Amino acid sequence: MYLIGYDIGSSSVKASIIEASNGNCIASAFFPKTEMAIIAVKPGWAEQNPEDWWINLKAATKEVLGISKINPVDIKGIGISYQMHGLVTIDKSQKVLRPSIIWCDSRAVQIGEKAFEDITAAKCLSHLLNSPGNFTASKLKWVKENEPEIYKQIYKVMLPGDYIAMKLTGNIATTASGLSEGMFWDFTTGSVASFLMDYYGFNPDFIPQILPTFSNQGEVSAEAASELGLAKGIPVAYRAGDQPNNAFSLNVLNPGEIAATAGTSGVVYGVSSEIKFDPQSRVNTFAHVNHANNSTRLGVLLCINGTGILNSWVKKNTGFADNSYENMNEAAASVPIGSDGLSILPFGNGAERMLGNKDVGCIINNLSFNVHSNKHLLRASQEGIVFAFQYGMEIIKNIGISPSVIRAGKANMFLSPIFRDTFAAISGATIELYNTDGSQGAARGAGVGTGIYKSFGEAFSGLKKLETIYPNDAKKKQYSEAYENWKKVLEKVK
Repeated sequence: MYLIGYDIGSSSVKASIIEASNGNCIASAFFPKTEMAIIAVKPGWAEQNPEDWWINLKAATKEVLGISKINPVDIKGIGISYQMHGLVTIDKSQKVLRPSIIWCDSRAVQIGEKAFEDITAAKCLSHLLNSPGNFTASKLKWVKENEPEIYKQIYKVMLPGDYIAMKLTGNIATTASGLSEGMFWDFTTGSVASFLMDYYGFNPDFIPQILPTFSNQGEVSAEAASELGLAKGIPVAYRAGDQPNNAFSLNVLNPGEIAATAGTSGVVYGVSSEIKFDPQSRVNTFAHVNHANNSTRLGVLLCINGTGILNSWVKKNTGFADNSYENMNEAAASVPIGSDGLSILPFGNGAERMLGNKDVGCIINNLSFNVHSNKHLLRASQEGIVFAFQYGMEIIKNIGISPSVIRAGKANMFLSPIFRDTFAAISGATIELYNTDGSQGAARGAGVGTGIYKSFGEAFSGLKKLETIYPNDAKKKQYSEAYENWKKVLEKVK
C-alpha cells in the first residue's frame, strides 16, 4: 500500500511515493529539470501559467511511477503541497482566465496597505492576524481594478493547490488554512472574512467549498487517471501551503516547535497556541494544518523571498553555471568568514514583508576589485541569506517565539555546510536535518486524511534524523561581526 505526495513549487513540481507501512520513500521525481519559468512582464511582477504546473505534474508522475515500478492501483491516497499566496481564477467551465499571480509578485502592495489603513490596523490584526498586504485577496483586487473584462468572468478563486486538486478530481474546493494565507479567513468568527470581502467588493460566491485539511477532498477522475497513469478513484486526502506543509513534514505540530526551509524563498515557521501577530505585519500568522476553532494551532511565518534564488543567480552569473552546487560550496569555503568585508543583501525577488513590503533589490556592498573574486561572491551570498534569516528571527523573538532547535529537511540550501554552520552559529540554535521534503510530507498527510494513519505519531514513525549541527561558539564572534556589518548596510538601504 502506497501514498503519493505532490509539491507544487515555483521552480518545479515534485512527486514522491512512500510505502505506507513504514513511511519510507521509494521513489521521487521532479519536473522540469531546469527551473520553471516565471513571467515578469513588469518589474516586481511574477506570474506562472497553472497549466504548466499540471503539465509538469504529469511528467513527474510518469517518471516516479516508472522508477517505483508499483501498480497504480496500490496507491491509496494523494496529498498536495503548493506554493502559497498565488491567485488562480477560473470560469464556470473550469478554464483558467489568466496566469497565476504568484507569491513573489509585489504589484498589490499599495492595495493591501490602503486596506490596512482604511479598515484599521486594529481590526485587520485582530481578525486576519496580518495586514491584507500583498496577499491573494489584494492580488484579486488588482485584477478587479486593472482587468475588469477578466474579473467579470470569474466563477471561483483558488490557490495553486486548489487548482491541482480540481484537475485531479473535478471538484472545486479549498481549506481554512489556505484561506487564511490568502487573507480570506477571519479568526474571530472562524469563517470567511466578510468584512474584507465587502471592502474589496468581492462576490462571496467566489470562495469555493471549504473542506478539512485532512479529509477526502474528492477522488481522481477517469480523465485525470488517463492523463496521469493513475487509477481512477484514489482519494485526494490532504492539501496545504508549502510552508505549513514543510513544518508538518518535519512533525512540527506543537507550540514552540520550529521548522525552516531554504529553497527559492526562505522560511522560519514556528507553531503557537496563542493568537500572536507582529504589529507591523513583518512576519505573518496563518492557520496551521492542525488548527481548529476549538484547538488553536497557528503558524508564525517569517518569509524571505530572496534566498535560494540568489544562490541560483550567482551560480549562473559568476562562472559556475557548469559546476555543481557542491563545487560552488567548496569554492566558497576557501574564503574566510565575513567574505573579507563583502556584504550581500539577498532582496532581489520582489517586495519583502519583513522590510515593510519594500522592494529594495539585491545590494552588493563594499566590493573591491583588488580583493574580491567570484568565490567571495559565493560565500557572501550564503552569509547574506543567513543574516536575512537572523534579522527576521529577531522579529519573531519579539512576539515570543525563540528557537533553541530548528528542524529542516536535508535539501536545498541546507545541503551547504557554509549555510548551515553560519545559521547555527549566528542563531545559537541547534539545526536538525531530516530525511524528508514537502512531497513526502504531503504523502504522509494523505495517509492521515484517508485514515491509514490513526495519529500524527504513526504518520511520522519512519521519520529519520540525518544530521545535527551545533553552534560553533569559537567562531560566533566572527559571524556576529559580519552580521553587524551586514545590518549596517541594510539600515542604510531602509
